[in-house]
Parts: sequence; structure tokens; C-alpha cells
Amino acid sequence: MKTYRLEFTQKLPVDLATAWDFFSSPMNLAEITPTDMTFDVTSPNMEGTKMYPGLIITYKVAPIAGIKLNWVTEITHVKDQEYFIDEQRFGPFAFWHHQHHFEKIADGVLMHDILHYAIGWGPIGGIANALIVNKRVNEIFKFRYQKVAGLFGTL
Repeated sequence: MKTYRLEFTQKLPVDLATAWDFFSSPMNLAEITPTDMTFDVTSPNMEGTKMYPGLIITYKVAPIAGIKLNWVTEITHVKDQEYFIDEQRFGPFAFWHHQHHFEKIADGVLMHDILHYAIGWGPIGGIANALIVNKRVNEIFKFRYQKVAGLFGTL
């Protein structure tokens, strides 16, 4: 099974506590996800919850063609105001490991995402990645970049 790696960075003109507070709240994920994905957090009682190791978050999401899928994520690692890692437990990918890093820099925060994912399905998965999935994942992160810049500004 082929695993793909993508990295994304963004500089924000906010302090580390502000960035961490926003991104460590599962309820804010819908705000930075393209609306055509109809992203809904389905976990009960998530309002006010912050990331912690072992946190299970359930979603309904339509990543492609409006087809709604269940997605279950576990937050596996958290170091306060430095990073957290989410891993898909059930969902559309054969493998999903997403690191969210935060670093204080002059005038703000550097966010660095490292994503590893695999589709499965052998050669068909490779074709699907080349034709659809890689492009869609990059579109999602481009949307996120623009949305976050609109919320916090840019450096």
C-alpha cells in the first residue's frame, strides 16, 4: 500500500495561545473545511472540548461527489501549544496520520501540518490518488489556508 506525504505551512499574526485555542477545539474544524464537504461533528457534548490524547471525534463528511461518509478520528498525541496528532480510525482512507505543529515566531505563529495518507485498493488506489484524491486534499488545505488567513490575517 503506497503512503503519500503532504506538508503545509502558514504564518499567523497571533500569539501562540490564540492559535492553539482555536485549532485545539474540534468544533472549529467545520469552520475551516470547505462547505461542499458538509462537515458535521457528530460526537455528543463536544462544545468546549479541547484536544487530549485518546479523544475520539466522529464526523459526517462528504469529501467527493456529495457522498456522506462516517469518519472517526482519535487524537493520539498532544503537547500543549506545540502539536497534536489525529489518526483516522474509521473512514474513507486506508491510513490517515495528521500532525499539527505550532511554533512561536517573531510577530506570530508558524503552523506546520504533516499529513501521511494511503488509499488502499492497490493500483486502483494509485490511479484514484493521481486523478482525484491528491488534488482534493490539496484543495481542502488551500481552502483552510484562505479561511484561516481571513480569520486571523497573514504574516
